[in-house]
Amino acid sequence: MKQKIFAINDLINFIGQLSFNKTVNYINIQFSFFISRITGRPQHRGMPVSLSIEPTTSCNLRCPECPSGLRQFSRPQGRLSLQGFKDIIDPLKSTLAYLLLYFQGESFLNTDVVEMIKYASRNKIYTATSTNGHFLNDDQSCSIVESGLDRLIISLDGLDQDTYEKYRRGGELEKVLSGIRDLVKWKKQLRSSKPYIILQFLVFKNNQDQIPAVKKLAREMGVDKLELKTAQVYNFEDDTDLIPDIPKYSRYIKGKDGRWQLKKKIRNRCFRMWSGAVITWDGRVVPCCFDKDAQHQLGTLDGSNFKDIWNSKKYNAFRQQILRDRNSIDICRNCTE
Repeated sequence: MKQKIFAINDLINFIGQLSFNKTVNYINIQFSFFISRITGRPQHRGMPVSLSIEPTTSCNLRCPECPSGLRQFSRPQGRLSLQGFKDIIDPLKSTLAYLLLYFQGESFLNTDVVEMIKYASRNKIYTATSTNGHFLNDDQSCSIVESGLDRLIISLDGLDQDTYEKYRRGGELEKVLSGIRDLVKWKKQLRSSKPYIILQFLVFKNNQDQIPAVKKLAREMGVDKLELKTAQVYNFEDDTDLIPDIPKYSRYIKGKDGRWQLKKKIRNRCFRMWSGAVITWDGRVVPCCFDKDAQHQLGTLDGSNFKDIWNSKKYNAFRQQILRDRNSIDICRNCTE
């Protein structure tokens, strides 16, 4: 019951930050997507209602299914400056409803990220970010609550150190748990309903037996929501010890040949291509969060403005490919949408 109340409060908070312009823009996006699906040709009106911006590619962990963790980016690595963030936000703030300050890397390794949150909050943009939880010390937790952050996703993929570090390599479970307690404490102390704290548990074969225990832990710690999430595995076609045995918590299913395949059918549609985009720390515009290495770059803010990229022939050609043959796009073949 409490989780439902917290979810309703979060929804009310989101709706409270909408404006007439943002609402009209969203209606235009939905209508454009509907017409595009009917005609099979990309029609587009409006600007993004959601945006993911990458604070940094750096990370303190070495997770085996993550480019940041593997240190295997083919694109440049670095961090976004506060001024660079403002330059992205300012032209879009009248229509932007949702901002995720995360793509690759650990967001709080960018020392300006709290100031970015404050800036977005002052501009009435619902703002979220994601973290592995290692930088949620007492002072930082207080700053996060005071910043106006609306949603915080904290990854916790094991309830003992051995299980936890099988995926979160280099991580310290107790440090994450301590940080969550600090964050919950400051929410209560400052009498704040924000941020909406989501404890994210990636389900793997090695931690699937801990699901009942993590549900209990979430209740005891006082987080707002527990999210049991399926994990993306790069080379999923071959048998791997990461994919869980419980079908509900797996993106994959074994085919007749004994190899894993994506469980969900790939449809020739994707609302994300009409509603939002991802911007890397150095200004590369990519279609979605599955393009982790920016292989499908649709433009760069170095020399171009976002609106021109968003309405460009190249972006519309990508939308056309989504409508015609989405299965031919590599990043779509491991997607849950």
